[in-house]
Formats: sequence, structure tokens, C-alpha cells
Amino acid sequence: MEPTVTAISEPRRRAAVAFIYVTVLLDMLSFGIIIPVLPHLIEQLAGGGIARAAWWVGTFSTVFAIVQFAFSPVQGALSDRFGRRPVILISNLGLAFDFTVLALAPTLWLLFVARVVLGMTAASFTTANAYIADITPKEKRAAAYGLLGSAFGVGFIIGPGLGGFLGDISLRLPFWVAAGLALCNFLYGLLVLPESLPSERRTARFEIHSAHPLGSLKLLRRYPQVLGLAVVMFLVYLSHYVLQTTFVLYADYRYQWGPQAVGYVLMLVGGCDGAVQALLTGRLAPRLGERRVLALGMLCGVAAFLLMGLAGTGWVFLLGVPLMALWGLANPPIQSIMTHQVDPTEQGRLQGALSSLASFAGIFGPYLFAQVFALSIAPHSPVHLPGLAFVLAALLLAAGTAIALRVTARGTAHAPAAPAAADGAGARPGEAPPLPPVPPADPRS
Repeated sequence: MEPTVTAISEPRRRAAVAFIYVTVLLDMLSFGIIIPVLPHLIEQLAGGGIARAAWWVGTFSTVFAIVQFAFSPVQGALSDRFGRRPVILISNLGLAFDFTVLALAPTLWLLFVARVVLGMTAASFTTANAYIADITPKEKRAAAYGLLGSAFGVGFIIGPGLGGFLGDISLRLPFWVAAGLALCNFLYGLLVLPESLPSERRTARFEIHSAHPLGSLKLLRRYPQVLGLAVVMFLVYLSHYVLQTTFVLYADYRYQWGPQAVGYVLMLVGGCDGAVQALLTGRLAPRLGERRVLALGMLCGVAAFLLMGLAGTGWVFLLGVPLMALWGLANPPIQSIMTHQVDPTEQGRLQGALSSLASFAGIFGPYLFAQVFALSIAPHSPVHLPGLAFVLAALLLAAGTAIALRVTARGTAHAPAAPAAADGAGARPGEAPPLPPVPPADPRS
């Protein structure tokens, strides 16, 4: 059943889309900004040197993923019952509070508790995706999700660099800046953000059985195509952890790249990804159809990981960066196709289930790729291939591509849309409504 787009006046719709973009951007920036400083803060509070700090960093990451796995569907179910606006606002206010506690935490246990609470409140991606499904016509939904995807690239460029700069001034300063941005976002939303889900389209009651992660996954079983694409999304999430887990060590081992070179490469990755999401997704989806764009993106991801895993020199590895950016074409069509299938009252729970899949991949994905990388460079390894972890990621994506093509062959993946009059937003079919300029103080996600 196709959700009906909520009737919102055009200026308020544009303001709403801009706010959702900033919300997602801020979330990513908040995480990116603490990447360079959180391990050092943990080391400072834990004592015992780098080895002990590394153990705690791994523990923090795993627990954070577990908490997100548990609470993402709760946010989705709450937004289906009470509306998107209050859930997003509470999430932003919670982020501001949690980053303040992180900035002030005098002991490791308090830092750990704040990180756990941060995992509960930082699942606003769930509700943001459901909000986009509420207010965006189906033929423009892939472009809208592509716009949100571009926020990840922007945040990935700005966050770590800004965090490193602020961390040189003070180890706690990045947390204060993140808290301030979250508070500004809460106040902005309080004044600007309209509700996207009218009361007649909300669920009648909050059902706890659908709000826990395993219960939320039952929703996927009711929609065969959605279930198949959810498996694809899980493989995408899982494959992505090869970058977070092994890239720095792999680049140092194989190409002798130091921290500065790695930082430049990460900026290149973020820049290419942001450009693809902002410039290509909205143009390709209406022309080629969501299924073709999905397949193109997945195949580019397979090629990127194979090239990176087999590259004997650094410049060959860099050739995989644009291909990896094109991999980002796959996610918006997947999201869009799934929202076409799910009832309007269950959009939040759908996004919650998908967020749980991402968190579930984060529970054991890092361990999997770290162990494969360690095995591939061990002196007595039966397969001495330093890029074996990247090859494994390529195989996972290849399996996901096959599943996606089989599932979407059953129909409902939309073909290229015929030109139509703009629906009040001044946008062409397949493109998101134009945005007012994003305030430079609010880069994110």
C-alpha cells in the first residue's frame, strides 16, 4: 500500500526537508568529530597504556552497536504511534545532553554510561528516513534518500578533520561543540519542523512486541520483497565494516601510508561519496529506473572492493575510490522500493528494523574483518593476501547483488518516470524539492 504524502505547504515542506538533512548531517558530524579524540580520552581515563585503551575502545564500539540494535526499532515504533516530530526533537535534545556528559565525564564508567545513552538517542536516522517517506512522492523518494546520503559524505569530510583540530586545542572541546550543535538543531526544529504523520495515519497503540529488535524484524517477513531487500541491506552494512576495521592498518602495511596520507584518502572518499549522492542519484533514478540504478551501484561496490583488495600499489588502490562512491547509488533505490511496499502506519517500524540490521552488522562485522586481515598477513597463513578482507567484502556484495536482482524482478521496482508537472516544489520528477542554504554551523552526520 503506497503511503500518501502529507499535505504540507511548500515553504514548510522545504524547511522540513532542510531540517531533516541538517539532522542527519549533525548526527554524522557528531560521530565524526569525536573519532580522533574519543580513543585518547578513553586512554586518559582508563590508564594502563595503549593496549588497555584499545580493549576499551573495542568494548565501547560493540556495546554502542548492541544498544543501537535494541533501540532503533523503539524509536521507529514510537514515531509511528506519536508522530515523527516529537521523537526527532527528543533525540536531538538527548544528543545535546549526552555529549555534555561526555565532555564532563571524570571517570571511565561515567564515559561508558554516557556512550550507552548516546546509542539510545542517536538513532534519529530511523525517524528521519520515515519522515522523508511521509512527505515525499514515491517518484522522488530515491532522490530524497540520495540527498540524505550526501550528508554522510559531507560529515565524513568535515567531522574527523574538525575533531582533530579542536582536539589539539583541548581533548574535551569536540564534545562541547557537538553538544552545542545538537542543542541548536533541537531549537531550530522546535520552531520550524512540522509534523509529517497526521493522527489518522498513526498506529492505534504502542506495541512492545514490535518495538524490540526481533519483533521489528517480523514486519519484514510480511512483505517478501522487503525481506529480500533487507537481506541485501544487511550485506551492504556488513561489507562496509571492512573500511572502518582494516583500512588504516591495511594502508600502512601494504602501502606504508601514515596518518596524514590516510586522512587525505578519507577526505577523498567522503568528497566523492557526497558528490555522487547529491548529483547523480536524483538524475539517474528517473531515467534508468530504480532497479537498474540499484544493480549499477552494487556492481560498482563489488569492483571497488576487488580493486582495493588486489591493488599492489597505492595509486591503483585510489582508482577504487570513485567506484566505491558509485556504490552509494544502490542504497537510495533500495530504501525507496521498500517504502513503496510497506503500509503508511508502519514506515517508522520499517526504518527501525533496517537500523537494527545495521547495528547487528556492527556487533560482529569489525571482528570478522579484523580476523580475516590478521590471518591474511600471518607468517604461516595458507593465503598470504593482505587485501583478503576486501575480497571477502566484494563476495558479500556480489551475493547481495544477485539477491537484489532476483527480488526486484518480481515487480514493483519503478521504471523511469514520465515527465510530470512539479508538485508544488518546483522540482522535476525524481529530484528532491529545492533546499534553502544549509547553515554552515550545522554540518553533520
